[in-house]
Amino acid sequence: MTAPAQSTAAQSTAATGAADPGAASPAIAALAYHDGEFVPLADARVPVTTQALQYGTGVFEGIRAYAGPDGELRIFRAHDHYLRFLRSCRTLRIDVDRSAEELCELTAELLRRLGTGSDMYIRPLGYKRALMPGTPPGVQLQRVSDALSVNAFRMGSYTKSSGIRCAISSWRRPQAAVLPVRAKITGGYVNNALAVDEAQAGGYDDAILLNSRGHVAEASTSNVFAVVKGQLVTPPATADLLEGITRETVVTLAADLFDTRTSFEDLDRDDLLNADEVFLTGTGAEIVPVNEIAGRSIGSGVPGPLTRSLVSAYQDVVRGQNPSYHHWLQAVGSTTA
Repeated sequence: MTAPAQSTAAQSTAATGAADPGAASPAIAALAYHDGEFVPLADARVPVTTQALQYGTGVFEGIRAYAGPDGELRIFRAHDHYLRFLRSCRTLRIDVDRSAEELCELTAELLRRLGTGSDMYIRPLGYKRALMPGTPPGVQLQRVSDALSVNAFRMGSYTKSSGIRCAISSWRRPQAAVLPVRAKITGGYVNNALAVDEAQAGGYDDAILLNSRGHVAEASTSNVFAVVKGQLVTPPATADLLEGITRETVVTLAADLFDTRTSFEDLDRDDLLNADEVFLTGTGAEIVPVNEIAGRSIGSGVPGPLTRSLVSAYQDVVRGQNPSYHHWLQAVGSTTA
């Protein structure tokens, strides 16, 4: 899943390093990979005629890098993110001409050039650029050139560790037959933006979307988990959701560390309202307790025991403090100021 857009107010602190690395407001870094080279962020531009801007024909990923207690920066599950990124690219016939391994190294090089030891959020973007010569105007995926950009910015945890309030959105998650929901397609996130706008207008923090069949799909940028009658449950891939990498991580940690298996089954609105615990998972959001849904307290109205345990375990893993999961971490290496 993804993170909120970068705050332009933070740009002035990016070059000086004055921003708090754990602050909720992210700081945009001064360098990006664009058009095959590393350039100042201000020079990473696209024309208004860009096909992806006109028609939403782009794909993206959200990836985090965490500073460990030793001060080293490590990218969490970069290879898995880039495998999904390339699958999304194939869906829209975007050829970025790089393997997952090459994209991992490109990202590490970008972070080295940025020279930061702070937590970072990385945004790769593959997109349709311009019509090939002789191609008539129109909505199309073939005979359109492709492009790749990667930028990164400082970002710590930005959600409320004490828990959030969610609305059940009136907007429905698109069916897989309408939009390839298992791909992170830029144009598809209009649906998410509408749901968030509606929820926030009603005084909530986030929105949970149902699918066309009335079952829980996902939150605006996160997957949904619930503890129902003592069992950990999350909707299956057939619920028209994006199969999150943090979702998969949580399923693994729950089984390995807490002897808790996850059941993949449809959840209804009532299942959430009567659950003992509800939490959201996503790369940007990490693991977020949900204390209230549609004006009703979940459980006792505070983060539950399994949620708290998973939050703690997740932070240990991403910061390299659990050696059993070091295979998920890619060391960035020495940075240059």
